[in-house]
Amino acid sequence: MAYQKRMSFLIGLDSAIVLFSIYIGYFILHPYMNIYSPSTLLISSIALLASHHFFAAIYRLYHKAWEYASVRELIAIAKAVTFSISATTIVQFAAFQDVYIRVLLVTWMLHILLIGGSRFSWRVYRDRYIRKHHDERKRTMIVGAGSGGSMVVRQLLTNEAEFEPILFVDDDPNKLRLQIHGITVEGTTRNIPLLVKEHEIDNIIIAIPSLKRQQINHIYEQCAKTDAKAQIMPLIEDVITGKLSVSSLRDVAVEDLLGRDPIELDIESIAENITGKTVLVTGAGGSIGSEICRQISIFKPNKLVLVGHGENSIYQIDMEMRNSHGHLIEIVPVIADVQDRERMFDVLNTYRPDVVYHAAAHKHVPLMEYNPKEAVKNNIFGTKNTAEAAAEAGVKRFVLVSTDKAVNPTNVMGATKRVAEMVIQQLDRESETTFTAVRFGNVLGSRGSVIPLFKKQIEAGGPVTVTHEDMTRYFMTIPEASRLVIQSSALARGGEIFVLDMGEPVKIVDLARNLIKLSGYTEDEIGIEFSGLRPGEKMFEELLNENEVHPKQVFPKIHIGKAGVVEGEVLWRFISSLPSKDTTLLKEQLIEVANTKEDLKMVMKEAISF
Repeated sequence: MAYQKRMSFLIGLDSAIVLFSIYIGYFILHPYMNIYSPSTLLISSIALLASHHFFAAIYRLYHKAWEYASVRELIAIAKAVTFSISATTIVQFAAFQDVYIRVLLVTWMLHILLIGGSRFSWRVYRDRYIRKHHDERKRTMIVGAGSGGSMVVRQLLTNEAEFEPILFVDDDPNKLRLQIHGITVEGTTRNIPLLVKEHEIDNIIIAIPSLKRQQINHIYEQCAKTDAKAQIMPLIEDVITGKLSVSSLRDVAVEDLLGRDPIELDIESIAENITGKTVLVTGAGGSIGSEICRQISIFKPNKLVLVGHGENSIYQIDMEMRNSHGHLIEIVPVIADVQDRERMFDVLNTYRPDVVYHAAAHKHVPLMEYNPKEAVKNNIFGTKNTAEAAAEAGVKRFVLVSTDKAVNPTNVMGATKRVAEMVIQQLDRESETTFTAVRFGNVLGSRGSVIPLFKKQIEAGGPVTVTHEDMTRYFMTIPEASRLVIQSSALARGGEIFVLDMGEPVKIVDLARNLIKLSGYTEDEIGIEFSGLRPGEKMFEELLNENEVHPKQVFPKIHIGKAGVVEGEVLWRFISSLPSKDTTLLKEQLIEVANTKEDLKMVMKEAISF
């Protein structure tokens, strides 16, 4: 009903404007041209009225939200009016063998002025009305006077948002003192602290979607010098696709500051290995495994097999995949333990995947120091079971998710992952399957990582516990790590250990300070305590030791390590001496080579020195 009333109102308004315009045109020019004729005026009026409504329908002038009117809408008005005047010109010539050019020009100008004015006046009214309530809104600085910043300001001005845009800052000197939607570019990002104080800014919105991570970090450093809250606009693609609106702002996250610029994937080579194929992911319910599933689904495999030990986690990723891609991909959830050799052979032989991503593992360093037998069973025997089952099932590619802790390992978890790498390197030589490993650093926000722990400590009021003030780690985001794994599977030729160029390591204490600030607190309010190194921890992590470094990148930000290999006979003899399981009853066997955790670690360290 409201829509019909709106349509009727606009049609009636336009009809009045059309008739008024042509009558005024004739009235103004008649004394000088003696062109008045009732039949001429009547036929011209009818022709102009009919043609206007025809072209207004074509350019959808009655369907636009005029409170958001801009240049695009003005162009539509100009086209509709111009074509309607042109049609009237043709009618005049056909009816009277003459064209009253001056009258039609005056009519065209009045038509543009009144039709455009009637539409844009509504937007001006709304803008004025909203601005009357500026005292209740947060004074906001927009960082970035480009397309992103323009979209944000326009959205804030045309909606009853809680933010009132006050000024822009932009590092482009050509934009200084320019106005965008009435908002002035007052300075550069280096002036943020001064401008926040001078204009009493409450909020800062970072509106540059193309920013690199280092640039975001620089801007945030300036924002952190103020008491204003920093937020960031959503990605342009999310706005365009309708997933989010421009005003769906989010707080700056630690991932924005510590994450690195996204890896550009070789879409064609990945699609060749995944599209239309069967893909199996172990540990599919975990942080990395579930993200690998999400990334793989983009390439539309024929079948995606989700393997995991945890019933709840597999249920969650299964439901997520079915909701997002179930109409395109056959999703198969499988509850299985990689330590169960018979079960893994059964799963691989049943589904016979083209590609396997092995993300199942125990990864928590201190926990594995207390439970070394479990680390051995899951990380070594689980990998061996899955890899050998893949080889027997004729899998084309097998990718092991490894860790930087496998380099010169000082802990059980790292040692087991290094042995797992050796296993897949040896199997690559013994089978037709292409085996490869991917090694990367800490993943931001993954289960058991430091960031969720810090967030809980901050929510509890502190203090945040850091093991040592000099401890550093490499970081990447979960999607980045998953893309690396997928890209590596396309690059693999067999036996490689791929390593991401992780950039500069980050001090854990700096990470803690950033999280405290991002949470809206000061370091004095929350506090930071140093608890000392935990069992098995290193002060500094490595991605490759000095004997493994291969300086040339095989793909942007991806290296191939030159990790040494162990003779197959030595490797299998060593593994056979480690704790194993009965393949049918899944019962743990006692450690044959050592009775204590320390002896087990010693034996493992000796093995990985080959």
